[in-house]
Amino acid sequence: MANAGIQLLGFTLAFLGFIGTIASTVMVEWKASSYAGDNIITAQALYEGLWKSCVSQSTGQVQCKVYDSLLQLPGIVQGTRGLMLASVLLCFISIMMASVGMKCTTCLSDQPAQKDKVALIGGVIFIIAGLLALVGASWYGHRIAQEFYNPFTPTNARYEFGSALYVGWGAACLIIIGGSFLCCNCSSKGSGKQPSYPQSAGQQGRGYV
Repeated sequence: MANAGIQLLGFTLAFLGFIGTIASTVMVEWKASSYAGDNIITAQALYEGLWKSCVSQSTGQVQCKVYDSLLQLPGIVQGTRGLMLASVLLCFISIMMASVGMKCTTCLSDQPAQKDKVALIGGVIFIIAGLLALVGASWYGHRIAQEFYNPFTPTNARYEFGSALYVGWGAACLIIIGGSFLCCNCSSKGSGKQPSYPQSAGQQGRGYV
């Protein structure tokens, strides 16, 4: 049952990564305002996400505004949106397939070969979903780093990595690791047939008188 344990561990890790990907996608803290090197004390902090931007006042009041137009958004935001949503969709499909193909479930229990193939396909889709989330978070983080180190960017217009990026990176790693465990399906190669043994010479010569 070690194989079933590995599958269950992989499914658990991938499911946690799936939840983390959803949380990262809806979080607003993809990038946070940075005032590194600025001696001016500001009374508010700016946050931008994939769906809206927020302003946090020093009094604790937070005001958020949803982006007005999809077509006016920067390409980095639109592309990251697509990658993260595609990752969430593929994770959902993988969960359905892995639930059928795992050895701890009763679906397709009478067809072990097909069950192993379904689990393998679910693991592969999990890995693809994790790579999409990893690419989306890394692409967005790379753009933040580029603008931060750009000497022409004003100090009060620079942003740093937000907490949603770290959640996205961690979730993507969990999905990839979980999918890899599901792909490590070391099923037995026996076909269930009884082995045939050659008859001995004594058994072949029973018919003599």
